[in-house]
Amino acid sequence: MKSLHLLIIFLPLISYSQSKWDEANTIIHTKNLQTDQVNNWWIDLNKSNSIPLIQNDSVLFLYRGNATTVEWMGDFNGWGYVKDFANKGRKIINTDVWYLKCKFPTDARLDYKILIDGNNWIIDPANKFQQWSGVGGGSPNSELRMPLWNEDVATVTQANVPKGELIGDALIISKSLGYQVTYSVYLSHNYKQFGPMAVVYVTDGYEYLHPQLGNMTTTLDNLIHSQKIQPVIAVFVDNREPVNRANNRRMNELAMNSKYLDFFANELIPAIQAQYPVKAEAKSRAIIGTSMGGLTATYFAFTRPDLFGLAGIQSPAFYTRPQIYNLCEGNADVQLKISMTTGLINDTSTDSRKMSEILKASSCVYQYREVNEGHSWGNWRRLIDDILIDLLGK
Repeated sequence: MKSLHLLIIFLPLISYSQSKWDEANTIIHTKNLQTDQVNNWWIDLNKSNSIPLIQNDSVLFLYRGNATTVEWMGDFNGWGYVKDFANKGRKIINTDVWYLKCKFPTDARLDYKILIDGNNWIIDPANKFQQWSGVGGGSPNSELRMPLWNEDVATVTQANVPKGELIGDALIISKSLGYQVTYSVYLSHNYKQFGPMAVVYVTDGYEYLHPQLGNMTTTLDNLIHSQKIQPVIAVFVDNREPVNRANNRRMNELAMNSKYLDFFANELIPAIQAQYPVKAEAKSRAIIGTSMGGLTATYFAFTRPDLFGLAGIQSPAFYTRPQIYNLCEGNADVQLKISMTTGLINDTSTDSRKMSEILKASSCVYQYREVNEGHSWGNWRRLIDDILIDLLGK
């Protein structure tokens, strides 16, 4: 009986989507369109939130406005670096409507913008979905959600879930680095009742905390409340200069930097252990990061397995420091627990697969996931819960 109800609901959806797709193709190939016909079609698409128009694995990007050229830039063409992706829009004859037809995996989620006349980057004005991206907070991109992509409920704030406490912008003066570093500390709800807890250190801490980027505290709240992970303390280390937040030092700090590792080992970890109820053994201490931070998580864990027994690695930028492969191969007998993820669309899948083979031959316990997404916080945020469960699951 349940399957019958689903069938009754599903069939009209197919018909509705198909009819809009057919109508769009008719509009595109009609030479003598009436202005009212175009206006009514455009109003209908906007009212039904049907831009971009999606049918199974096919996408019709649409833009209406005065322009000489219109291009779609995004994860799908490496934001312009992948030259063999046909991203230039075509104009429907005798209208101001531009279109681009593409095909993507049915479970893909991709960031994009529209480029007008080669110099004006805009979000899609007809698409309500957005994903923020970029170092230091960045700016919004439009978001393409294919039919089989689903939002992860672990990333969504739930009214009935108790919130942990966040102590923001603590300052530490580092002798190893020769400058000040800020960090924020997340404490599980009612953390004092649990005794010593596992601790998670997070690079690019500002981005992982940002509600429109990583939103990691919400994921922690939800996973702890649902008892999918043990209560934890999380330390979000900010790579931005404290007195000039526009100066992000990540490209130096996260590039297999031995001084940055010394800062963690000799200064930050002792400071956290002295102030908070965290377990001291490596098997209860995780390091997590994305992109350059994913490289750093790998470097930290394989260089100091006595400190970090757990590593969460997201879209790792191994290509920037290929010596990381030799480091991991040379320490194949270490007992680490690793969770690694990557996108398949102009992300780091080639390098991640190479590392996956190294991990497979090692003594590490590891999980590896690939998703049809790009190098984006939309990708990383949705996989934080998987990583935390892999590393700290009950």
